[in-house]
Amino acid sequence: MSDVLIGVGELAARLGEVTLLDVRWQLSDPDGGRPAYLAGHIPGAVFVDLHHELADPTRPATEGRHPLPSEDALQRSAHAWGVTTGKPVVVYDDSAGMVAARAWWLLRHAGVRDVRVLDGALAAWTRAGHPLEQGEATAEPGDVVLRYGALPVLTADDAAAFPRIGALLDARAAERYRGDVEPMDPRAGHIPGAISAPTTGNIDSSGGFLEPGSVRARFEDLGVDLSAPVAVYCGSGVTAAHTLLALAAAGVHGALYPGSWSQWSQQPDRPVVVGDQP
Repeated sequence: MSDVLIGVGELAARLGEVTLLDVRWQLSDPDGGRPAYLAGHIPGAVFVDLHHELADPTRPATEGRHPLPSEDALQRSAHAWGVTTGKPVVVYDDSAGMVAARAWWLLRHAGVRDVRVLDGALAAWTRAGHPLEQGEATAEPGDVVLRYGALPVLTADDAAAFPRIGALLDARAAERYRGDVEPMDPRAGHIPGAISAPTTGNIDSSGGFLEPGSVRARFEDLGVDLSAPVAVYCGSGVTAAHTLLALAAAGVHGALYPGSWSQWSQQPDRPVVVGDQP
């Protein structure tokens, strides 16, 4: 698990050796992350704004609610965060890694090889008795050069065809998959052939990631052949990265559909399935 996750003890011992990013964000309060960060963060952590830095809010709505930022925009942000060639990066949030996983995936996709997520998130850090600091932390400018392409990405057409070659996982809550409710996007339901696999199933009762064996067992119980290709989508391409992170920790590498349901549901020619079956 050390390739993608880091425990509290190791992070505490290596604080001065890593670039530390605080990626707090809530769908219900997109601006709530920074005040929480200023009130208390892991020492040395730089705040990362998901909506404006890990996504491109200026892109057309047809690409989904959180389109990937351009390479140049992400590189400018990464330099401001202090991301430096050859220096490990650790990211965390206060929501069991649900948001931090987006930063992990995006930096990995852009070519940064050593990026890990704090297992158990901020709660694990404070539960272990480690201190927080207040105010804004700044970093020495980084020098990393970013280029997308290190991880597989699906278009809407790819997602439509994917169930014929592997498992397409829907990481949203089960009620959104079934189409019982749809609080954010134009249509309710799921992509034909997708398997319901809510992101919350990746974590244990303490808020940490399941052990690799339990991750594999979970997806096999859902009928997923882990020897075949796997891809994941969610509402807007953010929490789907959490499932990719859990799978990566278990030795399974999958693809992301960044547009996710927020893109698919806006395209009237795309078919939609409701109910609990793929």
